[in-house]
Amino acid sequence: METLECIRTRRSIRKYKDKDVEWDKVVQILDAGRFAPSAGNIQNWKFVAVREEGVRKKLAQAAFDQQWMEEVPVHIVIAGEPEKADRFYGSRGERLYTIQNCAAVIENMMLAANDLGLGSCWIGAFDEYKVKRAVGIPDDVSVQAILTIGYADEKPEMPSRKALEHIVYLDRWFNKGQGHKARGYKSVVIKDAIEKTKKAVKKIAKKITK
Repeated sequence: METLECIRTRRSIRKYKDKDVEWDKVVQILDAGRFAPSAGNIQNWKFVAVREEGVRKKLAQAAFDQQWMEEVPVHIVIAGEPEKADRFYGSRGERLYTIQNCAAVIENMMLAANDLGLGSCWIGAFDEYKVKRAVGIPDDVSVQAILTIGYADEKPEMPSRKALEHIVYLDRWFNKGQGHKARGYKSVVIKDAIEKTKKAVKKIAKKITK
């Protein structure tokens, strides 16, 4: 799958088929996480791949009883090692870089899952103590997320996204870019809008013809 297509077509999946995920695909997803960027390349993360039904049930309960999680064949618990970041970068590393590093891991894993024809969902709502107890994570390690992996049994519509001109400033905050500096991204937005309009007009014309 082409990279930008993979990014645009990724969805958060909460309904899965009753079908096991091949272990080699799980390994590829874990490996994609391994290649995520990290501050100073410290790679202060660990992954727990969970397939055992009893443990998956405990994780679902730890995630405030999100029962749909119990039916997902694979859970990946992503954990950070804040002490390692603190050793190199102090409190900023402990509080921020660990979170950023693990977030990059999660995004890599979700895109890899999509590329492999699998669905995923990033779970951030959970009782950390219960998650640690379920999979044996030590106290000095922080649980960053639970990632569910399986074959999707739903096709969610693309959620609305803000237009680039509403979220991009040029050179400084609140500068919408009057003049030549704004033409780059605005021209892309305008071109895209024109193409969408053309397609819509063609569809209407076909209906009228029929």
